Amino acid sequence: MASKYSTLLSGIKLGDLQLKNRVALAPMTRARSGASRVPNDLNVEYYTQRANAGLVITEASHISEQGIGWVDSAGIFTQAHVEGWKKVTQSVHEAGSKIFLQLWHQGRQSHSSYHNGEPAVAPSAIKIEQPAETHVADGSKQPQEVPRALETDEIPKIVADYKRAAEMSKEAGFDGVEIHAANGYLIDQFLQAKTNHRTDGYGGSIENQYRFLGEVVTAVLEVFPANRVGVRLSPNGMFGDMGTPEYQELFTYVTEQLAKHKLAYVHYMIGLGFGFHELGEPMTLRQFRDILPEETAIIGNVGFTPETSEEAVASGDAQMIAIGRPFIANPDYVTRLENDQPLAEMAPMDTWFAPDLPERTKYSTSWGYTDFPTYEASK
Repeated sequence: MASKYSTLLSGIKLGDLQLKNRVALAPMTRARSGASRVPNDLNVEYYTQRANAGLVITEASHISEQGIGWVDSAGIFTQAHVEGWKKVTQSVHEAGSKIFLQLWHQGRQSHSSYHNGEPAVAPSAIKIEQPAETHVADGSKQPQEVPRALETDEIPKIVADYKRAAEMSKEAGFDGVEIHAANGYLIDQFLQAKTNHRTDGYGGSIENQYRFLGEVVTAVLEVFPANRVGVRLSPNGMFGDMGTPEYQELFTYVTEQLAKHKLAYVHYMIGLGFGFHELGEPMTLRQFRDILPEETAIIGNVGFTPETSEEAVASGDAQMIAIGRPFIANPDYVTRLENDQPLAEMAPMDTWFAPDLPERTKYSTSWGYTDFPTYEASK
């Protein structure tokens, strides 16, 4: 009997990679790599458990010390990081999946405690207003700070950091990389006029606001071919105190520019469950599908159920769907769909990431991370 998710569970060619199904593990910041930010055996187990997904996209990983703004998240800027990630990629490949690393610079979503007392950097010196507090390096919450606006001559160094992180990702055995340009992090801060008040060649118009992302993409394409590179965008999102009135024009233009590269995919956080800026009608996957070339897949994300995932890929609006929170408590998410088995309830929020919890030591164990059972083990 054919599965009711037959399209979702069918194989797909992503660039030159053959994937076993159209489900991606969405990148989720789980904060389990410790103070060294070196992927460890727990990380290996976590990703391998979820390698039933056709594509594994890792948690966002910092491209430099400057890019850090979260506790115990992973990095990709030292040789130790490379060696730690090698264990992850090898295990995921042995489990039959492909894996991309997500490249991350947090920009103003950081705090001076991560940077020896120096302020975080951003396109412009504009403080996050909501939320009013942020997690700092010791795990506590402190008021948001005003970031320092980057000088024009500092920007090429950050572009070079992205390229170096891509090189390290390749050395670590990743099949490709995803450039994180969503959720109010540094690239998104350049894209949106709300956070970009620059008067140089990186601000003042949509074309200039795109320039930084364009330079990052070009640099990464010197390391990986276009069919091994993805970009993540959040056109409807407000996370990180974002949302620009001309979002429709902006993200249409950004997609038109990305289309020229014929990337492996563009990953749209299109659902509204992560927060909607409410500045107009939400943008849709179909809007972007009509712009992108056939060679570039769309990965849809945020709030998709198995049923709406199947609808999206069957209609052609998306070619893959990235599943995040449901994959936490269902390490065998795809296997459950294949066998028409019920999904476990969502994992409690304190298992996602919570660096200010008094029981912080639990986060160096399997608790709430690799201890969720498969359906078969839970029977």
